[in-house]
Amino acid sequence: MSFESLGLAPALVSACAEAGFTEPTTVQAQAIPLALAGHDLMVSSQTGSGKTAAFMLPALHRQLAGSPLRAAGVRILVLTPTRELAQQVSDATRVFGKALGWLKTTTVVGGMPYGAQLKALSRRVDVLVATPGRLLDHVQSGRVNLAEVETLVLDEADRMLDMGFIDDIEAIVAKTPATRQTLLFSATLDGTIAKLASRMMRDPQRIEVAGQKEKHANITQTLLYADDMGHKTRLLDHLLRDTTLGQAIVFTSTKRAADELANDLADQGFSAAALHGDMNQRQRTRTLGMMQRGQVQVLVATDVAARGIDVQGITHVINFDLPMQAEDYTHRIGRTGRAGRDGVAFTLATHAERHKIRTIERYTEQSVPVSTIAGLEPQRAPRPGSDRPSSGPRRSGPGAKPGWKPGFSRDRGASAGAGFRNEPPRPQGERSFSADRPARTWADRPVTAGQTERPRTPRPEGERREFRADGAAAPRRFDSRRKAA
Repeated sequence: MSFESLGLAPALVSACAEAGFTEPTTVQAQAIPLALAGHDLMVSSQTGSGKTAAFMLPALHRQLAGSPLRAAGVRILVLTPTRELAQQVSDATRVFGKALGWLKTTTVVGGMPYGAQLKALSRRVDVLVATPGRLLDHVQSGRVNLAEVETLVLDEADRMLDMGFIDDIEAIVAKTPATRQTLLFSATLDGTIAKLASRMMRDPQRIEVAGQKEKHANITQTLLYADDMGHKTRLLDHLLRDTTLGQAIVFTSTKRAADELANDLADQGFSAAALHGDMNQRQRTRTLGMMQRGQVQVLVATDVAARGIDVQGITHVINFDLPMQAEDYTHRIGRTGRAGRDGVAFTLATHAERHKIRTIERYTEQSVPVSTIAGLEPQRAPRPGSDRPSSGPRRSGPGAKPGWKPGFSRDRGASAGAGFRNEPPRPQGERSFSADRPARTWADRPVTAGQTERPRTPRPEGERREFRADGAAAPRRFDSRRKAA
């Protein structure tokens, strides 16, 4: 199959050929004809599957019949969750849009000075690629006209919702015409995504080419267990000295850890740099540019780099810290093995994190093979049941806390008179004891020297307690005479 057979204009086919794209990917082959027919689309596809071309080529095809002398206003609006992904989409648009010499593409993202963006928005804009937060600022100030939008693209919609952009997205969509075409791309198409689509799309066509759970057949995944942080650091040093390594991304869980690890690697002689959300856009763009030019061999990053980073030279992905969400694992390892190439992904974890590994394996429906490195084998054996979350003592089975018996854990949220599981409720106020411990009375209690009766809390002098007929304490009444006294 060729791009010509999809119904694209010859000028766009030529642009694809110049960019090195000869055959459409699966998602492109399914999405482009439906988009050209004018349908709204909900698409779930694997990261790195070519979805940028899947929505941008039909959107540009629609613009070929237009004229640069038409009324001012954005014609194609693309919303992305991160600045890196926005920049990647903008670059692809300029490559595919060479046939439209008059086409003006502008990127609006957070972390950049307002001055340059205001200058760009003061001119004609045909394609606007933006992050929701910064775009909403410009929309509310009247600097962006969305009344002429013909194609709206929500790229990585699930990630935008995870980042809390739902209100911003709905506010932006409300400014676009109801006649627009909406193309939504997401890792999943259920739950909140489906509800969002139902509010802003007209009879969308659903395409599930390959969800994020697809096995990365071209990526060799390996799990290495470490005893502690020092052991994990030695494993990382060994992996980075692999002669087959071209460029690598090392993922950490926090921004501070990314900075510290990048500095440590630089001190050891590696060409390393950090990338995280606290860096302004200029710093992030410079770091990515150095990575693409091969000036940086090891990029230490947070999950901000898990999506939207497309560097062909990345051969290794190393999860120094495990991701917070299982789906981010697939995005992380998807930074290697791009465009059909082979890749390698290593995950470093302690035995206490075995339950997180199980969560990832359940999500991807694929086990991660465990391996060791000669001379760096873990010395600590996993504890029985350590693959379960350590949120509390286990009630039964291996690793159960001594004293716990199956079926004898108290129900959470039970009323005061409820007993243990498998027992009938007991009357209010009656105490319950286990079968192997007889009930005790106050006469059986240990009495200290000089103590002859039950200790009582002294009540302030003059205070009187009243009781109802059922024995319960009566509510206290406000006595104005006593208060006045």
